[in-house]
Amino acid sequence: MVAPKLRFKEFDGDWTSKQLGKIIGISSASRVFKEQWQDSGVPFFRTSDVVSIFKNKENEKAYISLELFEELAKKSGKIKQGDLLVTGGGSIGIPYLVPNDQPLYFKDADLLWMKSSGIVEGSFLYNFFISPKFREYLKSISHTGTISHFTIEQAKATPFGFPSKEEQTKIASFFSAVDEKISQLTQKHQLLSQYKQGMMQKLFSQQLRFKADDGSEFGEWENKTLSNFIIKHIGGASLKPSDFVEQSEYEVIPKKAIVPNGYLNLDKDNPTYCSEDFFKANLKNTVDNTYLVTVLRDLVPSGPSIGYIVKYMENTQYILAQGVYGFKLKEELNKDFLIHFSNTKAYRLVMQSIMVGSTQVHIRNQDFFGIEIPVPCLEEQTKIANFLSAIDQKIEVVAQQIEQAKTWKTGLLQQMFV
Repeated sequence: MVAPKLRFKEFDGDWTSKQLGKIIGISSASRVFKEQWQDSGVPFFRTSDVVSIFKNKENEKAYISLELFEELAKKSGKIKQGDLLVTGGGSIGIPYLVPNDQPLYFKDADLLWMKSSGIVEGSFLYNFFISPKFREYLKSISHTGTISHFTIEQAKATPFGFPSKEEQTKIASFFSAVDEKISQLTQKHQLLSQYKQGMMQKLFSQQLRFKADDGSEFGEWENKTLSNFIIKHIGGASLKPSDFVEQSEYEVIPKKAIVPNGYLNLDKDNPTYCSEDFFKANLKNTVDNTYLVTVLRDLVPSGPSIGYIVKYMENTQYILAQGVYGFKLKEELNKDFLIHFSNTKAYRLVMQSIMVGSTQVHIRNQDFFGIEIPVPCLEEQTKIANFLSAIDQKIEVVAQQIEQAKTWKTGLLQQMFV
């Protein structure tokens, strides 16, 4: 078969192409019931565990006893270092490369077991499964562009191109280095975020204070209600399904656009639009960038996003969805100071305490605008806001570097797998 577009210069010649099932063993496992799970023992992998590892997130683990593992392994065999578990349901085609020979077991049908062989390196196969080439195959075996399950038969029939073991190792090592770089950037992002949280705690608890430009001490902070600083506030419009359109010039700020990073987070891939007639009939529910925006209604009972305050910089007029509010501040309260305060643990606890409802929680307007805020003089507010915003800028730079590295990696995978 033809070699890939991008290749290490010391290798030449065509790659071999075969169905995956012709060169590696692919199987599932004997069934384990949920009542057989326990709090410790041999790790029991499910789709959610593989996806969480792939996304560098924590997932509550399940285990089975060593005795049950040994009994099941007699039927199914034991997973070895270099084998892969690949999700067959849910988020389909996500791989997990087994790092060592320590015992582990997995859920039957939901995960496919790809057994390493002398022909294919497990780490090379792992990168194939995250390549655009494999995603194209998944689309090709579906009539709708997506499939509900990736079966053993489909896995065995997967067309797979591979070079010599030496070139496989070279490619795998290269992508390991790329992954290490992404991991380092991700860790840097996490450390900066933790540093910011620590500094916010010290600054808003007044454990750490700034001084005036002349070296003098600032005065005592005062507790004031948010309503003391509100010039104007507006609520969201009551949009019916018929008021939404696929495309228009009039974009809606939905509840999900209010996030903890301090900036409006509109979904650029799937924007929410309303009709021109609805927008013009509800101008009283529109905001520009002189407003701050918050959400006082959440569909999740724990209210994870409720009360966060954000801003946006572009010169655009948006219409607010129901449950989203905009408000203007007096000059005595720094916008960024308030936005950062809305991300503190103390503020989040206040939001939780004034929420009402069970399934669709909300905060009453009067309760939100009645919350107390610890307020220093405007000069100290500005120093705090500028300090924390500078950390945000560093966090954003690293976040962009992570995305650029991931995009670069995807491009490499596109060119190095055929």
